[in-house]
Order: sequence, then structure tokens, then C-alpha cells
Amino acid sequence: MAGKNTAYKKLGILSLAAVIFFTISGGPYGLEPLLFYCGGNGALLLLVAVPLFWDIPIVLCVLELNSQMPVAGGYYQWIKKALGLRWAFYDGWWAWLCIFIDLAIYPQLVILYAGLFFPEITAYKIPICWTIIWVCAYINIRGIVSVGRTTIILSVLTLLPFVVLFAIGAYHYPLHISHNMLTLNDHTPFLGMAIFTIIWNFMGWDNVTTYANEVNKPASSYLKAISVAFAFIFILYIGVILIAQKTGISPQELRDKGFPALGYYIGGQWLSVTIAIAGIVSSIGLFLAVLLSISRIPEVMSADKLLPAKLHALHPKYKSPYISIIISACIVSGMILWSFGELLIIDVSVYFVGLTLEFLSLIVLRIREPHAPRPFRIPFNIIGLCIMLTLPIIVYFIALSDIISKSKEALKPLLFAVLMILSAELAWRIIELSKTRRLNK
Repeated sequence: MAGKNTAYKKLGILSLAAVIFFTISGGPYGLEPLLFYCGGNGALLLLVAVPLFWDIPIVLCVLELNSQMPVAGGYYQWIKKALGLRWAFYDGWWAWLCIFIDLAIYPQLVILYAGLFFPEITAYKIPICWTIIWVCAYINIRGIVSVGRTTIILSVLTLLPFVVLFAIGAYHYPLHISHNMLTLNDHTPFLGMAIFTIIWNFMGWDNVTTYANEVNKPASSYLKAISVAFAFIFILYIGVILIAQKTGISPQELRDKGFPALGYYIGGQWLSVTIAIAGIVSSIGLFLAVLLSISRIPEVMSADKLLPAKLHALHPKYKSPYISIIISACIVSGMILWSFGELLIIDVSVYFVGLTLEFLSLIVLRIREPHAPRPFRIPFNIIGLCIMLTLPIIVYFIALSDIISKSKEALKPLLFAVLMILSAELAWRIIELSKTRRLNK
């Protein structure tokens, strides 16, 4: 009976919000270096300013484009319609390569948090990482509903320790915001890395649209689910950083030992262990959600004959792009040795280039199809849209210029990011050459 098969069901608002939460955040894990980068002050100011000028324009852009084209492939399809197949391929290629590197980090985070209490586990890093990768791949193969239900459970398990942390912290410390917490000054030693850290922890709103055709009533569901996820993530980040500042924990200790160290300050060993376990759960949830989003891109690219046709194949029972998922898992299995700082620079830089294509697509489609149905429409004209979309660009270059001026080591990951960007052109030419040879046979 097809009606009883989860493969034919679509994602509802609650499940979608849970998947979005894990695609974007998965909890505050990854924010730990922020106080160190800000010199102890200014973290809360940046946590308000960066989402306002970076995320809000991106979210509005994604909501409008997705409401106009709620289709499989999301941003790839928007760019293809607005700018053409070649630019869509570039963006899909960049997203695929970038996410592979990103995905390789999450299994390592499991080892990091588990290693705080079981140091011997680090000796088995590779087999444990591979196990996590392939269990998550299996859940993805079972379909989007399976992923959605799993992420709801993981969301609860991830957030409960922080609810306890907030409750105990609010009881012991007055959680008012002082003037110095909202001040950036000469003691903000790594402003660029602080901004990149926040961007990375709020990044991926476009990724959640790649399976829009598998969501029930996508236009309204995405508007509600993204709004809920954004508000929840924002409040969570503000709360945990505020409590960290109130405890007086050393920014370097927080960076080196993570939020389990903060849990120890607030509630002792039991809360520290609980937060570490939640960090493991969060990392698995992030892997699940991000693999779900990226596995749909090779599927639609293969449908356009840009990648092998087998990538377009759907599982006969679960209707998931299982070949794409398996290949993604294979590639990630070979990429599990990257530093977090380098990943941050590479990820944000490559993501930013693809993001500009989505901004251009929004403008082009507004000009070319001004009366096309858009259940959600940004209430700006073309000039207003251009001003709005300039804000994330300014944020990125402020951060980038600060990083380059303060660390020559940043040039290596930036160079790698440039090579990743240029590789899209090389891949395109290989595909074109392959097409020409097939036609000449």
C-alpha cells in the first residue's frame, strides 16, 4: 500500500524545522572560540549584528526564490533558470566539494567530545568515523521522512542539556547585559575570525531547499519552519554566550575544552558529561541533515546530463537518490583530516561565491518575470533588493580583510578555496569535451 509507505510521504513543518535546525546549527557547538576571538567583549554585539546583516538578507532571498520554484535541487534550479546551466553547474559543483569537506568534520567532533572522557577512543578514530558516516548514509537512503523523524529526536537530546544549563545559570548569575559586552574595541584581536565563526554557525539556509519537492505545502511550510529555526538558533546562541561571559570562564579554556567545560563551571561533572554527549548527538544530527541536502544536488545535475545518469537513480522502495548518497559517503570517508580553522575559511569563502549567484538570480528573475507567482515576496523594488543583498557582501569582505591583515597563515586555506572555485571551470570543460566526443562517434 503506497499510502502506508513512508517513501511516499512528505515532510511536515515540525520535521522540516528539525532538519533545518540541524542543517544550520545542531546546537551552539562551534561557537566556543568566539569569546577568544573577541577578546572577551563584543561577542554578543557580533551575534546580533552578523545575523542581521548577513543572515536576514539571505533568508529573505531563499524564501522568495523557493516560493517561486519549490523544486528538487533548490538553488541549483534557481540559478539554472536565471543565469543558465553553466552557472548552475558551477554552484552545484562548489556546494558539493565544500560540503564534502564540511561533512568530514562532524564525525571528528564525535571523537573530540567522547575523547574528553574516554581518551583511548582517539586510537580508533578512523573506524569510528567510518561507522558514523555509513550509519547516517543508511538512514538517508531510507528517505527524507526517516531523516526528519530522527532529527526531531536528536534535536530534543541536543537541546535538553542547554535548557538545564540556562536554568542553573540564570539561578546563579544575573543575566543582564552590561555595556562592555556590546563594545568592540582594540582588544578584539581576531575580528575577522569571530565574524567567520558566526557566519559558519548560521550558514546553509539555501541548502535546506534542495528537497523542497519532498515537503508538504513547501511555500508556507518553509516560511514557518525557517522562521522558527532562525529564532530558536538565535536565542540559543545569545543565551549560551551570555552565560559563558557571566561565569567568568577563560575564553581560551572555552575554546580548547568546549561547552562541556562551561557545563562543569555551572553544574559540575554530571552536566559536563551531559553536554559532551549532546555534542556527540549534535554532530550526528548535523551529518544526517547536511548529507540529506547535498545528496539532492548530484541527482538533479545528473538529470541535466552533467554527471553520470546513475546518480539520478532513486531507490525502488524509499525513493531516495541512494547512488548519490553512497558516493557522497565514500568521498567523505576519505576526507576526515582537516583543521577547524582552515575549514572555516574555506567553507565560508566558497559558500560566499555560490551565494552571489543566488543573489544575482533573485534580481534577474525579478526583472525577467516580475509577475510570476511568488507566495512569498520581499517587499522591495530592484534598487531595494540590491541594497539589501549588498549587506552580506560587505560583512564578508570586512571579515576577510581583517583575517588577511592579521594572519599570513590564512592565505593557504584561501588559496585552496580559490582552487576549489576554479575547479568548476575545469570540470565544466571536461564535461563539454566528453559531450563532443560522444556526438562525434
